[in-house]
Amino acid sequence: MATEKQSFNKQAWFFTSGLPSDIEIEVDDMIFHLHKIPLMSKSKRLHQLITEHEQSDEKRKRHEQEEEENDDTHIRLENFPGGSEIFEMVVKICYAVKVDLSASTAIPLRCAAEELEMTEEYSSDNLVSKTEKFLSHSVFNSIRESIKALKACESVSLIADSISITEKCIESIVFRASSSDPSLFFGWPINNGGIFAAVDTKLKKKQSKDSKSELWYDDLAELSFPIFRRLILAMKLEDLSPEIVESSLIHYAKKHIPGISSRSSSSTIASENQQRELLETIISDLPLVNSSSITATTESLFGLLRSAIILNTSDDCRNLLERKIGSQLEKATLDDLLIPSYSYLNETLYDIDLVERLLRHFLKNDAVSSSSLTVVGKLIDGVLGEIAADANLKPGKFYNLAVLLPDQARVYDDGLYRAIDVYLKVHPLITEAEKEKICSVMDSQKLTLEGCTHAAGNERLPIRTVVQVLFFEQLQLRQELARTLPTVMAVTLEEENGGEMATEGQVEFGRWEKTVRENQVLRLDMDTMRKRVYQLERECSYLKKVMVKINKESSSEVKERPRKWSLSRKLGCKFKIQVCDSLEATMVDRKCRR
Repeated sequence: MATEKQSFNKQAWFFTSGLPSDIEIEVDDMIFHLHKIPLMSKSKRLHQLITEHEQSDEKRKRHEQEEEENDDTHIRLENFPGGSEIFEMVVKICYAVKVDLSASTAIPLRCAAEELEMTEEYSSDNLVSKTEKFLSHSVFNSIRESIKALKACESVSLIADSISITEKCIESIVFRASSSDPSLFFGWPINNGGIFAAVDTKLKKKQSKDSKSELWYDDLAELSFPIFRRLILAMKLEDLSPEIVESSLIHYAKKHIPGISSRSSSSTIASENQQRELLETIISDLPLVNSSSITATTESLFGLLRSAIILNTSDDCRNLLERKIGSQLEKATLDDLLIPSYSYLNETLYDIDLVERLLRHFLKNDAVSSSSLTVVGKLIDGVLGEIAADANLKPGKFYNLAVLLPDQARVYDDGLYRAIDVYLKVHPLITEAEKEKICSVMDSQKLTLEGCTHAAGNERLPIRTVVQVLFFEQLQLRQELARTLPTVMAVTLEEENGGEMATEGQVEFGRWEKTVRENQVLRLDMDTMRKRVYQLERECSYLKKVMVKINKESSSEVKERPRKWSLSRKLGCKFKIQVCDSLEATMVDRKCRR
């Protein structure tokens, strides 16, 4: 019915109806050889253009000369919505040929109908009404189809905005999202334009959600950023779930900015400045209210933070993101917090200042529960254990991060003790005062019995810290004895009376006996340490006396013979002068003569 031919640099399109064409319409690089009557019966604008062309004899003659005496009317349509492909569909509809519509073609067709004035007032059952019906019945009742239609609005944005078709697509998406379960926003199955489909089992429901959610994210990420941001702002105005808004923004950032996650694709934006502007805009649009959660969302927020540091975004942008992450720090992992130092000004391997800022933001929240505080305490102790192995980490930075946590954040201080032990092992040259300052963060009363046993024999710890550990270890043993002794006495009485709890009493007695032995071993260790300290003090005092005596003798010899220096004094040692046997008699003679 339609044929195409190559003519010079233009392609020719013919409608083969058996009648010769009487009009040529040029759209982009295609020339359509058509008939006036079908076009004039459907399009008011084409009717006006053809009429004006026929009435202008002078223009027609000049046009015929340019077209090598061709009698056909020639019309050129500049910047036609959708180009030659959409105009071909318009032509087929004018000739009453069946055309398959989709969300991607219905939007430019609707704009073309508006451009050609193919309204219902001019002709019944015209293109405007056909596209409107298709959009209402087959596009706007499906979120995914609405997103495709919104994508199609980008190429015809001026006309689409003037007839409010872009706004209708956005309203459709927001309405469908707000009227359903937010957790299924990106997992709604679509069946012939419908939104919901029954899922038989929980397993099928989870698989459907996981597989289809990626399709939803991909569809949204294909939108241009101006259109996408209009959609996000509309979601916020309708008070849509923060989880939907946040997930949409993060996935869009993953699509267009590299490095946010391990699965991020290569960037579609070449310029670093454009990436920075896009990232700053996305972060500013993030909802302040935390989503119901999802560890993956927290991981993605840390990915945004890493990209913000690398792209050197504004301080306000990073502060906003740090506050949001800090408010849900209990959902982070150890790998999330170990962010490398991207600045050459930092000597440490990881960005310790960033971890400290995030922790401060978390502690500013008055509604922090005790369980969340405990989780964050374990997380920070893990960070301390990792950064302690950094040889460039200053004692002050380690101390400031460790002391920032309140006392109730740590149930036991074993994790903190391990971090301190690693730090003292890697930094053996720090002063005794710095060691005591770092160890002061640790509460010896919160060490478990295993931690106390290890700390008591740790030579890297200051003596004061070791004494404190031993003291509280003794206290724990006494409390354990006080707790188990009544039980042992009761068991002994039961054994004498022939009770039935003899076996259990033997077990408790065994534990008590083991505790007593450990107590005796610890006492012996303490006695040994005291004796060793006493011996060291005696040796130290003896060495001081010897040094004083040596200094006095050397000073007296210098006064008696100030100009006679011997090699032994220069070297600081005394030894007997030896001479050869052949010269010994001569030496004796000289002494006698004197």
